[in-house]
Amino acid sequence: MRNILLGLALFAGLFCYGQQNIHIEIEKLFKAQLEKENIKSGILHVYSKSNGIDIQLAESEEDSISINSPFYTASVTKMLTATAIGILKDDNKLKFEDKIAKYLPKNLMHNLHVLDEKDYSKELTITHLLQHTSGLPDYFTDKTNDESPNIINQLLMNPNKSWTAEEMILFTKEKMKPHFVPGTDYHYTDTEYVLLALIIEKINGLPLDEFFKQYFFQPLKMNSSFINLKSSPIDNTLPMAKFYVGDIELSSIKSLTADWGGGGLVSTTQDLIKFSKAFNNDLIISKETRLAMQNWVHETKGIQYGFGIRKISINKLTDTETDLELIGHSGSTASFLWYSPQLDVYISGTLNQLEASKSALILVYNILNVIN
Repeated sequence: MRNILLGLALFAGLFCYGQQNIHIEIEKLFKAQLEKENIKSGILHVYSKSNGIDIQLAESEEDSISINSPFYTASVTKMLTATAIGILKDDNKLKFEDKIAKYLPKNLMHNLHVLDEKDYSKELTITHLLQHTSGLPDYFTDKTNDESPNIINQLLMNPNKSWTAEEMILFTKEKMKPHFVPGTDYHYTDTEYVLLALIIEKINGLPLDEFFKQYFFQPLKMNSSFINLKSSPIDNTLPMAKFYVGDIELSSIKSLTADWGGGGLVSTTQDLIKFSKAFNNDLIISKETRLAMQNWVHETKGIQYGFGIRKISINKLTDTETDLELIGHSGSTASFLWYSPQLDVYISGTLNQLEASKSALILVYNILNVIN
């Protein structure tokens, strides 16, 4: 018995030492990222109940910031918008293969997708929007036909402008042209997620922010989450962490209303991990619907896109021999929410800098190597 107890004590000691070592190494990686030029702040949360890991880090060179500070999640929002569509599917209020014209007004659908003088608007499906296979242009970053500024460039040109969903769709119809016939290729575009948000509002009769509150924030106790410039958190008085492009702060401009169904979520690492855990354990949508959302198409090397979720195959991305994958989403502000099913590890956070998205992914990859 004494030998067994000594063995257990030794194992426990080695386990604690291992966890401490992991914490030290991850903290070093995090601090190294923050020392890079232009990165002014960062928040990182690495969590795994099965591995006994709960590392929470937050630093800023200018403002006070903590692990409880809400931050702009940008395109991580797409996970929630797509999951909202999944909820409506589970409630038999829509099907993924439905034509979007069934749910959207005629004036919005008129000339929505006209390519080479042929109108494909009525062929667009909910799947096309979820998967970025519609061919629709991206009002944020695509070039305009007349070389006038796209909306991402207009954010700072007119920072006090409040954009409506209809204005953003009209902008794509008047200023841009589609890329391909629906269902024949892949092109990432926020335009699709504005349309999806409108479909959610049409079917459920609730504003998108209220839908999120009723179906995500309240039941999952995501008390610090809200839609930027549309609503407030259930219970968090901390200011949103500032984020930047270069040295220009974007956090407080009203024109961010242009980022809505595809990128308007403000949240914390804890709240995002709560969402991801519930999603992966089929507590929000059915397992059947979750698996249907993993209808992967090629995005770029090592990365595939489903319905509002990404899958990163580490071996293909890095040309190494590993079975590790990441399921989740990233955002343009260097925000991220990832789950590694092989390691049972959740990683969420942000570097609050538009130029740092690649650095954020490298950080996540290095964290996986420390834990693996």
